[in-house]
Amino acid sequence: MDNVNGQPDPAPLQSLDQWEDDLLERYPDPANINKEKSTSEFRNYDAPPRDTVREFYRLNHTYQSYAFVRQKEQEFLSFNKREMSVWDAFDFLNQLVDDSDPDTDLDQFQHLLQTSEAIRADGHPDWMVLTGLFHDMGKVLCLFGEPQWAVVGDTFPVGCAFSDKIVFPEFFKNNSDINNPDYNTKYGVYEANCGLDNVHMSWGHDEYIYQIMKPHLPEPGLYMLRYHSFYPQHREHAYGHLMNAHDVEMFKWVDLFNPYDLYSKSPNPPNWKALKPYYEDLVAKYLPSTLKF
Repeated sequence: MDNVNGQPDPAPLQSLDQWEDDLLERYPDPANINKEKSTSEFRNYDAPPRDTVREFYRLNHTYQSYAFVRQKEQEFLSFNKREMSVWDAFDFLNQLVDDSDPDTDLDQFQHLLQTSEAIRADGHPDWMVLTGLFHDMGKVLCLFGEPQWAVVGDTFPVGCAFSDKIVFPEFFKNNSDINNPDYNTKYGVYEANCGLDNVHMSWGHDEYIYQIMKPHLPEPGLYMLRYHSFYPQHREHAYGHLMNAHDVEMFKWVDLFNPYDLYSKSPNPPNWKALKPYYEDLVAKYLPSTLKF
C-alpha cells in the first residue's frame, strides 16, 4: 500500500512479533501455560520498541478504513494466490523467520507447534489442538505483499465509530472514515446486537485464516481464529453493543485460547520427529490434501 505521497509505507516493526511484545506489556496475564518461564520474562527487551509500535499503529489506524477492508476481502478471499499442502504452507510461512524475537529463535512452525502442544497437554479436543497449529498461518499475507499493518495488530470493527479503547486511538484522526457520517456513529452501517458475523473487522491474518479454515473446523475453533486479536472486545469489552448472545457464549472459547498463544513459547524446540505422526493424522482428519490461499 502506498502512502498519501505515492510512496510505499515503511515496515515499522523489526519483527511481526513486536506487536505481541506490546500486547504482553498492555495485557499481562497471570496464567502460566509455560512452566519454565514466568509471564514477566516473556518479550523482555532492555528497551521496549515503543516507537516502532507507535509507528505501526499510526499506519494501521490511518489506512484500515471500511473501503480498504472491503477491497482486501475481495482481493484475498477469492483464494487465488496459491494452492499448496498444509506442510508446504508451513514451509512457506517459515520464510518469515526473524532473529529479533527475544523469546525464541525458532521458526514460525515451531512456535505454532508449541502453541498446539500446550493445548494438547491440557487435554483439550483435537480440533482445538489443530486451531493452535494454524492460528498464525494467515501471516502468509506478508509473503503476498501485504504490509505489516494489514497483517498483524489488534483488530477492531470498521464501518462504525472507532472505540477509544483501541490502542493508540489518537491515530484514527487521519482515517478517511473518521468524518464520514455513514461510519462514525456508534452503530455505523450495523444494527444493535446484529452479531459479529455481520461486522467487518480490520483486515489481517485473523480474518484470512478464519476464512480459509471455515469449511473445516467446528465453530468454537473458528471463533478462536477470527477474534484472537480482537483485544478491544475480549479484554476491553468495547463492542458488546454489536455482539449477540451467541457471540458472548462463543467468546468463552476465545478467552480460553489466548493464553496458549501468548505464553506457550519456550527455548526448547518440540521434537518434531516424534510428533510428526500425530499431526499428520490430525491434519488428515480435518483438512483436504491441499488448501487454497
